[in-house]
Amino acid sequence: MILLTLQNVNKSFAMNEVLKDVCLTLQSGQRMGLVGVNGSGKSTLFKLITGDMEPDSGTISLVRGTSVGLLTQDADIQSDLTIQQELERVFEPVRQMEARLRDMEREMAEKHGDAAAFEQLSHAYSRLMDRFEDAGGYEWPSRIQGVLAGLGFARGRESQPANLLSGGEKTRLCLARLLLTQPDLLMLDEPTNHLDLASTQWLEETLKKYRGTVLVVSHDRYFLNAVCDCMAELSMKRMTQYDGNYDRFAVQRQANLERQLKEYKLQQAEIARQEAIIARYRMYNREKSIKLAESREKRLEKLERVEKPVSEQKVRFNFTARRRTGDDVLMVKDLQKGFDGRTLFEHLNLHLRAGERVAVIGPNGVGKTTLLNIIAGQLSPDAGTVVFGSNIDLGYYDQQQAQLHPNKTVLDELWDDFPRLEADRIRGVLALFLLTGDDVFQPVGTLSGGERGRVALAKLMLKQDNVLLLDEPTNHLDMDSREVLEAALEDFDGTILTVSHDRYFINKVATKVIELSPDGATEYLGNYDDYLEKKRILEAGEAEAALGGMTRTQQDKEKRRQRLAKESARALRQRLKETEADIAQTEQLISDLEAQMGTPEVYANPAESARVSREHKDAQQRLDALYELWEELSEAVAE
Repeated sequence: MILLTLQNVNKSFAMNEVLKDVCLTLQSGQRMGLVGVNGSGKSTLFKLITGDMEPDSGTISLVRGTSVGLLTQDADIQSDLTIQQELERVFEPVRQMEARLRDMEREMAEKHGDAAAFEQLSHAYSRLMDRFEDAGGYEWPSRIQGVLAGLGFARGRESQPANLLSGGEKTRLCLARLLLTQPDLLMLDEPTNHLDLASTQWLEETLKKYRGTVLVVSHDRYFLNAVCDCMAELSMKRMTQYDGNYDRFAVQRQANLERQLKEYKLQQAEIARQEAIIARYRMYNREKSIKLAESREKRLEKLERVEKPVSEQKVRFNFTARRRTGDDVLMVKDLQKGFDGRTLFEHLNLHLRAGERVAVIGPNGVGKTTLLNIIAGQLSPDAGTVVFGSNIDLGYYDQQQAQLHPNKTVLDELWDDFPRLEADRIRGVLALFLLTGDDVFQPVGTLSGGERGRVALAKLMLKQDNVLLLDEPTNHLDMDSREVLEAALEDFDGTILTVSHDRYFINKVATKVIELSPDGATEYLGNYDDYLEKKRILEAGEAEAALGGMTRTQQDKEKRRQRLAKESARALRQRLKETEADIAQTEQLISDLEAQMGTPEVYANPAESARVSREHKDAQQRLDALYELWEELSEAVAE
């Protein structure tokens, strides 16, 4: 079923045309990725779909009754509620139903002697109970805990006031609220911003199983590959749709561009041939030849011209090293660092060799940027040593761009660092990074995050260092710029140490992955996918060793026991209560089915008798499983 349709939508702001004849079709259940360079109109398109903005022309059709949820980068949490209370608001209707059920239970107890009133109340109670269960009445507390854990909120923070969270944490809380609300159309603007790798992976798995429709804007290509089954690109004010994930989209886009260019060239060649024939006919200057010329001219005028395909401008640069290093580039031994009594890492050892491209990963707050700052000499370690090899020229890309001067113009920012270069050379370098014309006279402080990132990369390119420290280098860059950066780093003959959450970037660039934890660093040869595979093998081996000597049934029970041991006492009590309710319902179902078996209608109908018998068997098996789970939960609560 088609859920959303955009037909010839146009939108301009003053004289600036943003969207032109945009068409889009989104099927129910699809997970679509929306991509385009910064400023291409993606956020405008989201506002048009949600109704926060009206199109200048064209139509936007959404199936009647569709609920829409939107995540933006501007978190809208201003209340004095705690994190827990903020999320509990999502389930207020369910909580009201639960309160009404308790009231009805008391009323039924009071009217037990009045058979007619009790029966009427009992039927109403049963109907409300069905609605309560369908709405997830027994599940919502555990769902809240699961979403908070998945999005990186540590246990115990539930009582923290939501309005005291950082901007990134507020955005994560808004995402948690949306996922719990489960709208029919879930619209997400850069949802992986502010998430570490573990939370991003959790979100991917959640969205892959999401029962509604997803429309997501993201620069995270690995995320788009994992989640999306179709793509749409906004380019040059127009929209193009593609089947498949990001990788398939990239191949199809290139093939489309080549096909359109070939069609354009063929048509231009044919137009030139026809114009030459027309000129020759006119040269004869005879009545017949003039008529033939006019006839061909009319056909040319009616010809539907193929537009010359154009693509967005791309940055173009490469990194070169002005001299070679020795074989040993960097030795870090027993490094330790902490702040305000909290240790970020200790006993950290690292050996970087010439030509290696190493990516450092780990959860937020583990000290990845701190490690780079120590290596770059901008912070002192609490303990340990950092030793460089011979002939080292160190270049540092700081994700905060703290080395840029906000009051300088873009031109002076580079010229002051490289005074021997001529102005034309500086401007030529900036042009490679799409900073041209009057852009070079803007103060650095007025630039967007992506533009500042390109200025920092331009300086890094000109330095020609042989060792690059890169802290989140793909942040603020659009996809095309990221691909150019990846190609430049792949061709770089120096050594790279980078911190990145961009798994696609790590896959393209890294030859080694270092996972940072409070206990130190663990090295994995290969890129990000290689790291995942090695982690999977290690974890599977540890689990197998821990469960060695057990039967399959015993292993399954032990795995369940270990999972239960990780849950909080409150969550266990809630699950025990839910299981008891399931047992009561299943026992009632079995009783009802047994009563049906004894009726003449069922007994005399073989097909109906077989159906009831199957349902009775299934219910009995479910009851056995519920009693087994009840025993395990009871033991876990008692421990």
